Amino acid sequence: MREITYRDALKEAMAEEMERDPRVFVMGEEVGHYQGAYKVTRGLLDQFGAERVIDTPIAEAGFAGVGVGAAMTGLRPIIEFMTWNFSFVAFDQIVNNAAKMYQMSAGQYPVPIVFRGPNASARQVGAQHSHAVEPFYCNVPGLAVVYPSTPRDAKGLLKTSIRDDNPVVFLEGETLYNVKGDVPDAGEDETIPLGQARVVREGRHVTVVTWGRPFYTVLEVANRLSGEGIEIEVIDPRSLRPLDTDTIVQSVKKTNRCVVVHEHWPYGGPGAEIVDRVTRDAFDYLDAPILRATNLDVPMPYALHLENKVIVGPDRIEKTIRDVLYKS
Repeated sequence: MREITYRDALKEAMAEEMERDPRVFVMGEEVGHYQGAYKVTRGLLDQFGAERVIDTPIAEAGFAGVGVGAAMTGLRPIIEFMTWNFSFVAFDQIVNNAAKMYQMSAGQYPVPIVFRGPNASARQVGAQHSHAVEPFYCNVPGLAVVYPSTPRDAKGLLKTSIRDDNPVVFLEGETLYNVKGDVPDAGEDETIPLGQARVVREGRHVTVVTWGRPFYTVLEVANRLSGEGIEIEVIDPRSLRPLDTDTIVQSVKKTNRCVVVHEHWPYGGPGAEIVDRVTRDAFDYLDAPILRATNLDVPMPYALHLENKVIVGPDRIEKTIRDVLYKS
């Protein structure tokens, strides 16, 4: 075990899978000579050559469509979006082709493709570059939606996603690339199943479900509240579709309270889905309504002081936890 960054964990996953399977290749804007907008593909061009690390024009619908076609012929593309905000240009290819092709072809064409890139706000990049896109893709049957919070999960989940025979939307926290964490040594073939949540911290007073950047803010708040005797159980779902409902429900049956913390808008989405499932499966165990702490329901402003008000931060998270405990 060694400590590496989230960025390097992702790069290792791709390199190891490209070495293991010659059908795997990477394609996107600046993935080759520039080595990735966030340097996640650093060194891959030198290692694997231009036939497997392919620079494209600024044409998301085009290269996403080429990827879908390549997957239908038996290859295993990894399509990098410079930011998931730009994936909306390729929305038709992801939603109407990648997600539906297997069923619409009566099983003749599986689509083993991974769409990956940075997700959510990178701080002061404006409204069109700050979407947390998980609600859009979680709503589509035929897509898996994965969102690792730690370097270890980033590597293990990406390796699993590349090997999956179905299309995977792989979301990477745009502010997490420099986060360091323990990851098995290079070459150790650790994969992490999709649909398996992780209990990150055990507690007895309230369950908090969170992923992406807010994962780290929740842990800070949990450490602070522990000093007051409030013990928070923190669960990272790791994949949002499929969603490991059982782990979340079992936790709520123990703590009797639940808060969901995420970075996208509050209307609908996986946060609301978790509230629905916990309400149905653990209603008799609840001592308070399930609450959510989210970004505010507005386009992301550029100005820093306004952006700080919109993004879900420690104060909003702590207040929500205190509200569900009736300790505000």
